[in-house]
Amino acid sequence: MRFAIFGAGFWARFQLAAWQELPDVECVAVYNRSRDKAEAFARDLRVPAVYDNPETLLRTEQIDFVDVCTYPFTLPAMVKLVASHGLPVISQKPMAPSLAAAAESIRVCQDANVPYFVHENWRWQGQLRELKKVLDSGVIGSPFRARITMVSGFPVFLNEPHLKDLEEFILTDMGTHVFDLARFYFGEAQSLYCQIHRVNAGIKGEDVATTMLSMNAGKTTVTVELGYAQNHLENECFPQTLVLVEGELGSAEIARDYQIRVTTAAGTHVRRVPPVHYAWADPNYDAVHASIVACNANLLGAIRGSGNAETTAADNLKTLQLVYAAYDSVRHREAINFG
Repeated sequence: MRFAIFGAGFWARFQLAAWQELPDVECVAVYNRSRDKAEAFARDLRVPAVYDNPETLLRTEQIDFVDVCTYPFTLPAMVKLVASHGLPVISQKPMAPSLAAAAESIRVCQDANVPYFVHENWRWQGQLRELKKVLDSGVIGSPFRARITMVSGFPVFLNEPHLKDLEEFILTDMGTHVFDLARFYFGEAQSLYCQIHRVNAGIKGEDVATTMLSMNAGKTTVTVELGYAQNHLENECFPQTLVLVEGELGSAEIARDYQIRVTTAAGTHVRRVPPVHYAWADPNYDAVHASIVACNANLLGAIRGSGNAETTAADNLKTLQLVYAAYDSVRHREAINFG
């Protein structure tokens, strides 16, 4: 299959490198508003054609889908443009700067009868999927409480300086990932309550958020802790997500260094599920970069008609609803309930 990528920034490079790990798929063109940047991108990643106008690319190239890897505020217009050409579209997360814009993008794609997917790779990390298998096995019984933590002092702003200027930061940037993970494990939320803080004076948005969700038809209380406050942490483990799930028959945990620990009456069983390392991956991001390959493979299967995508835009809208409900909770200082 032939595809084009829109965007030539920090994440687009790893996105395309991950595509290049898959057989029988080829990126034939890249669009970026800065042609110099697109040309450097194409040269480094062996893309044959470069465009600084997305409409020209879509009219010129024979492609099967488009992967849009640009900023959230540009995504709705790009998705609409691709849909107008009748092509399946993949967009980054969050898929729009508002719920209304996200819903409109979904409607546009439905009207054009084109598939619309969101590149939500976090749930595709190997150790996180192994925990899902543990929960589904029933070995710890029905979960009644869980804690999901993504707290780090890693200097994310060095690679992504635009994050400093976001009015809404950690909930839109990391919340989309981790709320999706919570849904992956426990289903839909019935309510949530959130508090946020801005610790780093050099940014506009919040860099700390704590959200408590009632999930699994009210049977499971889930606390999601997010933080990029650049604290001095004794045990820094970026970009690992730590998880503890308590069940009626035991507990399951993802601990540091990709350890999965399952404790029942029979004792504690420990195993390690490290990420695959690819030559193109930044070692600081190994777990995340490896997950891009698995996510791309899932989406490619859906585009080919050989499988179902886990992260359709319609499904991801439910995750985005949690993100914006968390901001509503902060503004109104109250819990938000979902019908």
